[in-house]
Amino acid sequence: MTYVVTENCIQCKYTDCVDVCPVDCFYEGPNFLVIHPDECIDCGLCEPECPAEAIFSEDDLPAEMVPFVEINAELAEIWPCITEQKAPLEDAAEWDGKPDKLALLKR
Repeated sequence: MTYVVTENCIQCKYTDCVDVCPVDCFYEGPNFLVIHPDECIDCGLCEPECPAEAIFSEDDLPAEMVPFVEINAELAEIWPCITEQKAPLEDAAEWDGKPDKLALLKR
């Protein structure tokens, strides 16, 4: 089992989760974060820290978010690791909770 960053992170990219991760398993893209599944130790510290509620345990992943397991694994291999909290995207609050953001994911 691992934790997975899902659709609501797209266009928000809050990094509160990064700050609490003891193993630095978050990777950063232009408008989204991912968790490297081979590096995550399943500690669960990140999940409650996400203001957008975009992080789920793989065991508790909503069915419609299952594609994000593969998205996290794929992008964690090509994006740089992020180890410190940064400011969210400028209009993050406006995007938080909006549906159907997958098409906006910048790879």
